[in-house]
Amino acid sequence: MENSDGRPSWETYFMDIATLVARRSTCLRRSVGAIIVKDKRILTTGYNGAPSGIRHCLETGCIREQMGLASGERHELCRGIHAEQNAIIQAALHGVSIKGADLFCTNLPCAICAKMLINAGIRKIYYKSGYADHMSTQMFEEGGVAVIHLENPKQGSQA
Repeated sequence: MENSDGRPSWETYFMDIATLVARRSTCLRRSVGAIIVKDKRILTTGYNGAPSGIRHCLETGCIREQMGLASGERHELCRGIHAEQNAIIQAALHGVSIKGADLFCTNLPCAICAKMLINAGIRKIYYKSGYADHMSTQMFEEGGVAVIHLENPKQGSQA
């Protein structure tokens, strides 16, 4: 949704940026972007891909595809780091507190990321597309983290 002056809502604005961040992904299966926001300010960004200095899946091929692993299973068998994890790591690397912040992510975080986000103090998750990991939703609910599906980010609030 747009504001009365034609500008995008904050939710649309931040999700559009997360979508742009996803374009940096080096994953062959899924491009995911994440940004951590507090007080309408972007604190960090992250996208999924291999760690710094490690060859990307674009070069090596996808081990998950080679092994026939389904999405949402055996996360440890992957060269990449999830976008949400990279956003948290960037905050730690640069000494930025993300306690009380919100996460905008192109996909619903998996259970591994959910545990990290809960412990990092993220208070709200906005996502655009689902993910094959229903355990994360249960963890967010139990951990008191609000989860908001922006089916059409253009319909966010006008705050």
